[in-house]
Amino acid sequence: MLICGALWWTVLLTPDSPAPSWRKIFETYRHPSHLRSSIELVITAAPLFLLWGLAMWACAQGWWWAAALSLPAAAFLVRLFMIQHDCGHGSFFRWKGLNDWTGRIIGVLTLTPYDYWRRTHAMHHGTSGNLDRRGLGSVEMLTVDEYHAKGWLGRAAYRFYRNPAVLFGIGPAYMFMLQHRLPIGLMRDVRSWLSVMATNAGVAAIVVTLILFLGPGPFFAVVAPSLAVAASIGVWLFYVQHQYEGVAWARDGEWRAHEAALEGSSHYDLPPVLRWLTANIGVHHVHHVASRVPFYRLGQVLRAHPELTAMGRVTLWQSVKGVRLALWDEASRRLVTFREARRLGG
Repeated sequence: MLICGALWWTVLLTPDSPAPSWRKIFETYRHPSHLRSSIELVITAAPLFLLWGLAMWACAQGWWWAAALSLPAAAFLVRLFMIQHDCGHGSFFRWKGLNDWTGRIIGVLTLTPYDYWRRTHAMHHGTSGNLDRRGLGSVEMLTVDEYHAKGWLGRAAYRFYRNPAVLFGIGPAYMFMLQHRLPIGLMRDVRSWLSVMATNAGVAAIVVTLILFLGPGPFFAVVAPSLAVAASIGVWLFYVQHQYEGVAWARDGEWRAHEAALEGSSHYDLPPVLRWLTANIGVHHVHHVASRVPFYRLGQVLRAHPELTAMGRVTLWQSVKGVRLALWDEASRRLVTFREARRLGG
């Protein structure tokens, strides 16, 4: 996989790079269907509310029933976030206003201020794979040299951050439940403040209403756990999409947007059920090249162009093994483990 990735990266950095032609091909799939999008929204939101309702009713029968129902609810909450994601790219509906207001309403349920998140996510798309422009909207990753240049406290902090329990457990809960309550990174932007405060007000109204009419039990036993699980799933997906064996990163002088989009994003090849629940977000290399393609058409792209299937392909098992890759080695142009970094630093 590493050799294939390196070869592709070499090809993509040449003047005859196929990335622009791929983008032109993908553009033919970009037009959303209002009917299809509406159906996708209904078959995602309706099961979520049904599961939440059943779980809240089950609280009276026992906490275990409520907990069991909150887990599938988390899966539909992830799918709802993916619809919000498409709205942010203007690819879910043809009308900008409809995209934005759908995204804002969903953002209250996903604890994600839509307009603020849309700006930070645009930064991610504009800098993905660029070692000189890491920052807002991405999972932190150091190079081997940067890691060794830190003192023991800095290295310990980074190792703590990259611990799976923190990266996929504590971190996501903190980010969605606390960090998103302020426009971190855009504190001087008025629109971001309005987005965050409006979302906070909507979240507070829902939480207070649930607690007043149903008591604190249903909220803390049903809604909060499903939000926490959905946050962890979301961060996991984002991580696998950009930090995997065979990924390509480059410095400013070599970085090219289209090439980085194709080679710096994975094809997370999930089983059909998981592919549906995650709204084809695993077809991330295509998404980064043409973000205006609706998620329900990404499968069509792969079927029409099967050569894209093997590009950046990551299976479930490979994604689990890839968690130990924590640093970018610029000499070998690949991700390495902390153990390998000690050897390289020696």
